[in-house]
Amino acid sequence: MGRRRKPFLIEKVEMTGIADKGKSVGRDEEGRVVFVEDVVPGDVVDVLVIRKKKGFLIGKAQKIHTPSPERTEPFCEHFSLCGGCKWQNLSYESQLKHKEIVVKNALQRIGKVNVEAFLPILGAEQTEWYRNKLEFAFSNKRWLTSQEIESGITNQVDVLGFHKAGVFDKVLDIQKCWLQQDPSNDLRNGAKEIAQEQGLEFFDMRDNKGFIRNMFIRITELGEILLIFSFYENDQEKITAFLDAMLARFPQITCMCYCINGKVNDYVMDLEMITYFGKGYIEEQLNHVRFRIGPKSFFQTNTQQAVRLFDVVVEFAGLQGHENVYDLYTGLGSIGLYVARNCKQIVGIEEIPEAIEDAKVNAEINGIDNAVFYAGDVKDILTDEFAEKHGRPDVLITDPPRAGMHPKVVDMLLRLEAPRLVYVSCNPATQARDVQLLSEKYQVLKLRPVDMFPHTHHIESVALLELKK
Repeated sequence: MGRRRKPFLIEKVEMTGIADKGKSVGRDEEGRVVFVEDVVPGDVVDVLVIRKKKGFLIGKAQKIHTPSPERTEPFCEHFSLCGGCKWQNLSYESQLKHKEIVVKNALQRIGKVNVEAFLPILGAEQTEWYRNKLEFAFSNKRWLTSQEIESGITNQVDVLGFHKAGVFDKVLDIQKCWLQQDPSNDLRNGAKEIAQEQGLEFFDMRDNKGFIRNMFIRITELGEILLIFSFYENDQEKITAFLDAMLARFPQITCMCYCINGKVNDYVMDLEMITYFGKGYIEEQLNHVRFRIGPKSFFQTNTQQAVRLFDVVVEFAGLQGHENVYDLYTGLGSIGLYVARNCKQIVGIEEIPEAIEDAKVNAEINGIDNAVFYAGDVKDILTDEFAEKHGRPDVLITDPPRAGMHPKVVDMLLRLEAPRLVYVSCNPATQARDVQLLSEKYQVLKLRPVDMFPHTHHIESVALLELKK
C-alpha cells in the first residue's frame, strides 16, 4: 500500500478562472494547475494542498493575501454554509465572463473544435428568485459549524432545509432562500411550524425512521402553486391533519400531492403520487405554448431563461415551415412543442414514459397536431428503420443529459446526415466531446452560452452544426 502524502502549503497562488463544481483554478510558480474551493478568480491565496493528482492539485484556501476586484458582498445569510449559490461573492458580470471562458475552452481548447461564430453569453435578467422549483428535507439533525461543535451545542433539533453537500444525514436549516419567488419561504417555514405544532416526527436519515420527510415547491409565472410532501409512514390521520392545516394557512395553493416513501433514498419519481387537493397539475406559459405540469413532470427550472434558451434554438434552427424535425431527449416535449408551429412535423424521443405522456397532453391542450412522441432510450429508438418510418430529419435538435449522447446516438446522427443540427447542452465538456466526434461530417457555424443558473457554475450552451458540403 502506498504512503498517503501529507498536506503541504503553496503560497500566493493567483486564481484565474472557474472550474467544475464551483471551484476556482490557478497555477503555482511551477506551473501546476491548482483547484481551490471558497475563493474567486482574482484572489491571491495560500493553498493547503490536500490531494495531488496527475496533472493537478486540489487544495483549501488558508489565507487571502489580495482579494479579487471581482468580489462582491453575498446577499444571502446562508451563503457561507449552504453551498448552493457558490458564486454570490463574485459579481454577476464576472460570473458571465468566466462562464463564457469555460464554454470556449471546452469547445476550442480542449475539444479542438473550430467555432465560426462564438456569440456572447446570454445572461439572466433576473438573478434572484429565478427558480420555479425547490426541494427541501425535514430532518431531526441540524448541520453544525465547527464552532458550534466545539461549543457542545446539540444537533438534535427539527429542521427543514437543504442537505449539506457531502453530509447525507444532516440538513442546513433555511430561514430565507433567495432562489424562488414568494410565497416559497412562507410555505416552507409554515410547513415546519405546522409539523412542530402537531408533534410530527421529522425524518432521521441515518436510522431511517420518522414521519415527515420531504417537501417540493413549484411556483409558475402564472402564480399557480404545486406542493408535494413525502411521508415515511402511511398514517392517514396524521397526513390528513397536516395537509388540511397547510391548506387552511395557505389558501393560494393550487394543487397539493403526497407520496409514501419508505425507501432508504429520497427519490420519489418512482412512487405513486396521490392528489390531495386540486386538479393534480398546475400550468405554465412559455411564450405561445402552455404546459401542464404534474408532480412527476420534467420541466425547465428557470422559466424566464427557458424562453430565451428556446428562442435561441428557434433562431439557430432557421425553420421555414416545411421541415421534418427530430427532437431527441425531448422531456415533456418542451422544445419540440415550442418550435412545432415553425415546421411540418416534430418527432420527439424521451426515455421517461411519464414525460412522454406529459408531452402528448401538452400537444393536445395547445392544439398541436404535427407532433409525435416516443418513449424509450434514444440509442434504442433512433434507428434506420425509425428514420424510414418518419422520414429523415431536415433539422435535428438534441438536448441530452449531462453525460452527453451515447456513442451509438452519435454514430446514428452521422448516418442520418440531417442538414442542420442544433445541440443544446448543460455540460460544455460532453458537448465538446460529441461535437468533436460529429466534426467528421459537421462544422460548427455558431454557438451561444445561456446562463440558466446565476451564482452557480452551471451553464447551458447551444451550438448550430451544419453538414459539410
